[in-house]
Amino acid sequence: MSDDKPIFELRENGPLILKHCASMKGADGDVTLVKPVMALCRCGASKSKPFCDGTHKDIGFLSSGGKPAGRDRLIAYEGAEVTVTYNPLLCSHAAECGRLASHVFDPAQKPWIQPDNGTKAEVEAVVAACPSGALAFAGAEHRIAERTTVEVEPNGPYWVTGAAIDAPLSGEGGSADKYVLCRCGRSGNKPYCDGTHRDEGWRSED
Repeated sequence: MSDDKPIFELRENGPLILKHCASMKGADGDVTLVKPVMALCRCGASKSKPFCDGTHKDIGFLSSGGKPAGRDRLIAYEGAEVTVTYNPLLCSHAAECGRLASHVFDPAQKPWIQPDNGTKAEVEAVVAACPSGALAFAGAEHRIAERTTVEVEPNGPYWVTGAAIDAPLSGEGGSADKYVLCRCGRSGNKPYCDGTHRDEGWRSED
């Protein structure tokens, strides 16, 4: 690994240390100035989000523990041209799939993914847009969207693209090239997001 590759280092019961980040997009959609080393909040309580202000010490934040919101299992949805796989453990509920192709990815239908309801190009676009890597093609074949190294989802996790992390992958079929990191402090799959922020209605201004 080259010395200038973006990397996350985890501080036990503390922040995410991001080194060598070239670009980061804030929750307001603006690309923010970055420093060679930054401490990002993951306890959910900093008054300087997305940056750490030391509040994790005051609230007794724990960087491990809890029960993941989704099971670690790879589910295949077969189509005539492509087979899409989905791991509930990895899903952060960003809902990019429904935004881009609700006729293919619809939780109200069974099965909720029906690849043949859209074109191969539409399905590929959704798999690329999925920030967590929960969606892929058979054989753990991912697509990577063009994004800044880190994007801060409003009231949600950090979307990470092209940065290493000193932690094992969080689930079967996951991607080392794109993943989502918990920002609310409540995930049962830390340091990764498991969608708990949505389930509990967490807001970054809290």
